[in-house]
Amino acid sequence: MATHASGLKTHIWNNNLKCLAVLALYPVLIMAMVWAVAAFLGGSALSGGAPYNHFANTGANIYNAHVEGDTPAIATAITVKYAPLIITGVAIWFTIAWFFHTMMIRKLSHSRPVTRSEEPELYNMLENLCISRGMPLPRLEIIESHARNAFASGISTKSFAVTVTRGLMNSLAPDELEGVLAHELTHIQNRDVRLLIITIIFTGMFGFLAQIIWSNIRYGIFYTRGRNDNKGGAVMAMIVIAVVLWLGYLASLVMRFAISRRREYMADAGAIEMTKNPDAMMRALMRISGRDHIPETTADIAMMCIENHVPFMGVFATHPPIEKRIKAISQSTGTPIPESLPSLPPANKQTRFSNKRANPWLIRGRRD
Repeated sequence: MATHASGLKTHIWNNNLKCLAVLALYPVLIMAMVWAVAAFLGGSALSGGAPYNHFANTGANIYNAHVEGDTPAIATAITVKYAPLIITGVAIWFTIAWFFHTMMIRKLSHSRPVTRSEEPELYNMLENLCISRGMPLPRLEIIESHARNAFASGISTKSFAVTVTRGLMNSLAPDELEGVLAHELTHIQNRDVRLLIITIIFTGMFGFLAQIIWSNIRYGIFYTRGRNDNKGGAVMAMIVIAVVLWLGYLASLVMRFAISRRREYMADAGAIEMTKNPDAMMRALMRISGRDHIPETTADIAMMCIENHVPFMGVFATHPPIEKRIKAISQSTGTPIPESLPSLPPANKQTRFSNKRANPWLIRGRRD
């Protein structure tokens, strides 16, 4: 596809710039959240809230500001004071996630790595595609689920992985499965996966902190029944902090969903460029449509998959509709959209992909 060839380098460059922008923006977002909390606490102190008087005095002393009516100065002072601590905390969290994101994703998706001896045909198919593009072979993982989906993950060459579900393997023809693998390899090649992983890492931090605060609020409300007003004020402060955290979490989600959905069109184009088979790519998307949901996984994993048909509030959809993707492939390649899908042999007999371990999905019939 010509648009893919002409825009690929720009797309990769933009993704690298977005990675840097996200890394720089998250500490700023956290400091903005700290400022909002500090403004609330400082304003409470100025209005006579006894539990927060020391907070206002701390901010005023830093800037030698007059406490009376100077809430913004107090909030700014507190934010500036704790900025090094905030940046250090973000750096520590990012470092931990950088080195352990593979384990995190494996836990969230319930996947497991497989070797060539376990899945020789699938492994060889992935390896051949990598050789054709001159790229290193990523790790191959499988999710034992009837769902039809796949995703790529990783930040660096050593951590890149392609994960497919058992349902996808048993429900697609070889050329269709090859198209899906090529789609995921294009995500790796275009550095889409690096950008997604970085956004997911920091979004997870906001959600984790917000859940901790909400847990403490529930305990605090229960504990302060019949207690003095000071305890009630502390609970109120925690509620404000939790609200700010959730607002930050929503802001980070918007940043994630705002990442151009063009990445899926680019990956479809890259898959066709690798396989030279647009018809197979369209058939693969048709078989996946409506059967992509992987049980017991999170929205973070769904966002990385080749298809995620559940949008966020109907507005910030993480993927363009499959119908539009198929139409784009057809129009750009001049290939007619398949009117029907060819039948595949049942999966309860000898299959293309067999696993030496117990495979519960092979005893069931295949649904086209």
